[in-house]
Amino acid sequence: MEGSVRKIVTYAEEVKLEGVRAVPGPFRLFAAAAVISNPWAGQGFVEDLKPAIHRIAPHLGELLTQQMVALAGSGDAIEAYGKAAVVGTSGELEHASALIHTLRFGNHFRKAVGAKSYLSFTNTRGGPNCPVVIPMMDKLDEGRRSHYLTIQFSILDAPGPDEIVVALGGSIGGRPHHRIGDRYQDLKELGATDNA
Repeated sequence: MEGSVRKIVTYAEEVKLEGVRAVPGPFRLFAAAAVISNPWAGQGFVEDLKPAIHRIAPHLGELLTQQMVALAGSGDAIEAYGKAAVVGTSGELEHASALIHTLRFGNHFRKAVGAKSYLSFTNTRGGPNCPVVIPMMDKLDEGRRSHYLTIQFSILDAPGPDEIVVALGGSIGGRPHHRIGDRYQDLKELGATDNA
């Protein structure tokens, strides 16, 4: 079946020490990824990607969101979030982009966590064990730099040449000991408006 899920992979880390100081509160990063067959594999250049997007993206969004909420304990607990897709070496970057850059995928996660911010993302091409890199930001405030985070992991046997890894990432807490301010302070100091 096109777009069939071969496996689900979850990843989690809890940071106890950052630099030379203990982390004062919970700081957890976690991700859920689906390894799926590339629905456009072996078809040459496919002009209209929409039919497969409409069939597959909603299912992936729902499936991965359920995994993320389970990892966090609740949608409300997730503070920062992001998404990523890695297409195998026989696929196009557009295939990776297609399944995550649609509201049919992302809105499942947004609604579950009560988000306002857009989902930051990466879409790349790679082979088995390549990095899956998910940049994240605060779900309610794009300018809150304490929650500019990145989670990175790999899957030893994915993606295969005709597969796509689709992933969501999240955090509980922001960077420990963050001390670089936020974009609003920069704007104030530069005498600019928020639209700069």
